[in-house]
Amino acid sequence: MSRIAVAFGKEKLFIGFVTGGDPSIEKSEEFILKMIEAGAGLVEIGVPFSDPIAEGPVIQAANIRALKSGASLEKLFALVKSLREKTQVPLVFLTYFNPVFKYGVDNFFKHCAETELDGVIIPDLPFEESWEARGAADKNSVDLISLVAPTSEDRVKEIAKNAGGFLYVVSSMGVTGERDAIETDLNSIITTARAHTNIPIAVGFGINTPEQAADIARVADGVIVGSAIVKIVEQHGGGAGPHIYDYVKSMKAGMSRNQ
Repeated sequence: MSRIAVAFGKEKLFIGFVTGGDPSIEKSEEFILKMIEAGAGLVEIGVPFSDPIAEGPVIQAANIRALKSGASLEKLFALVKSLREKTQVPLVFLTYFNPVFKYGVDNFFKHCAETELDGVIIPDLPFEESWEARGAADKNSVDLISLVAPTSEDRVKEIAKNAGGFLYVVSSMGVTGERDAIETDLNSIITTARAHTNIPIAVGFGINTPEQAADIARVADGVIVGSAIVKIVEQHGGGAGPHIYDYVKSMKAGMSRNQ
């Protein structure tokens, strides 16, 4: 059984996100361990890219900071390897397809397996075009995690049937970023998906308060938070660790109201 399956089997997960290398690889490791200490059950590590089309201004700026600090795929693989010596919490890359293609699809997923990375999310890779990446991921026992959006409609069934690790449900139209309210009919999307898959379902995009986390945890198996954490890094730089810990602790407490 994969680490992702084991983690979701224990409880509903808080899933935190950091941009790898913002403000440095060493600080990214510290921030990830702080999130885990505070109760994160899975961590997404963003691979810095110059054109992150699904990201709002907060994570876009973090990508630029990380690239300026010298972040690279090789350094992020080394980060995962280092983290694996300290934790067995599932770790997932969120990357765009260009870095994967440039690295070589087979080579990329081979390195994922070698460093014990558990999964990969590629927001700009349409399901219908994912056969090459899916084949390489399967060959290396790495979960290629699929996304469904409010506009996916009939495609939800096909995507859910072929999903690996967990199904990432995008809560709102547009790019990442904090939102005052989540207005999408998540119940409908999740009900449709659950009819076609047994894997866990996590919801992300826009979630930033304990109240929102509590609401999402009523219908989903995981709550994904990115921009709010990256904003803490933007505000506090290398000193963000304690602030990230407190924030994740409060979000986890919000979710626990429904467990």
